[in-house]
Amino acid sequence: MSYLLNGEKSEWEVVIGLEVHAQITAKSKLFSGAAAEFGAEPNSQVSLVDAALPGMLPVINQFCIEQAVKTGLGLKAKINLHSIFERKNYFYPDLPQGYQISQFQKPIVGEGILTLDMPDGLRKIGIERLHIEQDAGKSLHDQDPKRTFIDLNRSGIALMEIVSKPDLRSPQEAGEYVKKLRMILRYLGTCDGNMEEGSLRCDANVSVREVGEKALRTRAEIKNINSIRFVMAAIEHEALRQIGVYDEGGEVIQETRLYDPNKDETRSMRSKEEAHDYRYFPDPDLLPVFLEQEFVDRIQQSLPELPDAKKKRFIDDFGLTPDDVETLLADIEISDFYEKVAGESDPKLSANWVIHELFAILNKEGLNISESPVSAEYLAKLINLIGDKVISGRTAKDVFEIMVKLGSDPMEIVEEKGLKQITDSSEIEAMVDALVKENPGQAEQYKDGNMKVAGWFIGQIMKVSKGKANPQLVGDLLKKKLGN
Repeated sequence: MSYLLNGEKSEWEVVIGLEVHAQITAKSKLFSGAAAEFGAEPNSQVSLVDAALPGMLPVINQFCIEQAVKTGLGLKAKINLHSIFERKNYFYPDLPQGYQISQFQKPIVGEGILTLDMPDGLRKIGIERLHIEQDAGKSLHDQDPKRTFIDLNRSGIALMEIVSKPDLRSPQEAGEYVKKLRMILRYLGTCDGNMEEGSLRCDANVSVREVGEKALRTRAEIKNINSIRFVMAAIEHEALRQIGVYDEGGEVIQETRLYDPNKDETRSMRSKEEAHDYRYFPDPDLLPVFLEQEFVDRIQQSLPELPDAKKKRFIDDFGLTPDDVETLLADIEISDFYEKVAGESDPKLSANWVIHELFAILNKEGLNISESPVSAEYLAKLINLIGDKVISGRTAKDVFEIMVKLGSDPMEIVEEKGLKQITDSSEIEAMVDALVKENPGQAEQYKDGNMKVAGWFIGQIMKVSKGKANPQLVGDLLKKKLGN
């Protein structure tokens, strides 16, 4: 599905590359033992290393190295057994060292691939590299009308910068790329992906070119986009801006821009620096990183089942639709919950109940799946009560409502409320006979093939039986009695 934009004289293609900054899930920072938790009081999680006090030397966090390697393997990328840390030199008030420890020439992870399932087929997006770097602090502009304060809690936080190749061709593809990458990171347990907390941020490199043009034109980089919706909107508006510049006979300059969601526009921030402007050089305080292949192999063997493999298994083994699978795979906690239910009951019926009934309650109450008022065990029991014809699907919804309120075992609710389905054919037959006798006109319409009347008969029996009659048995008896 091609995405083209109209200019004054020609059609334009958008070329997009994304740089995703993912905070590594770790208890401590990249080069210090300071805590890395979100939401702490300003400057309460700062070591002497993070504050760049003279004489303080960084010590690499091995667990962060493992998390980066795990991520690289999850992206089917090349793991570089030899990598180095370098100093990226620039001045900013919340960067106490005056440089950022990062990787440039020799990153820990090389080229990989990420596959997108788009409406028109699969799209393979190249991963250029993944490197590790430390985060800077945070400037606080809203604490005082005249002064800016600095919070160094984020200083030294471990980040993975995952750089795509310029293979994306639409805002929709860019949005799906971020979604898919975030999903993989969450399944791997290497980043929680919470964009609202800043643990996943995105920079978008955007350029345009006329349809049929092969060379890449000058790009602009949109920094620190903190939602998937904003990523898509920023790309579209930046592409339209650049087309407007070319239509007016101007040239797009290489620069860093910011997306303003309130005005729905991008605006210039500063001219874009080239790599040499940062004066990269190997950090003299850190030795090169040498990995053993056995170390990489061990991590490879520990990888969990990733979304693409799980999707195939859910479709092949459980008979689920691709749409249902996409919903269930959106979050690893949701997929784990579903598998617990499906492991003890009918998989297809389990998917229906999780997606429709359970999600409706969670959305209404603003709860996560981990906060579900109904356990996976009890939901499976409820589904089995339907499958075993102990209760009808209609009655099951009533039982489910009680389960949501009380968290009770569904069988206990069924027995306490006397909700067991009537499967005694003689009892149901008596109800059918009485209803047919009382409604001869409707009975004749049924014989003539009026299906609406058939539904009316079943509804009346369910009403009389208080929902406890077996609907299938009711239908069979009606056909037997009325000959249709």
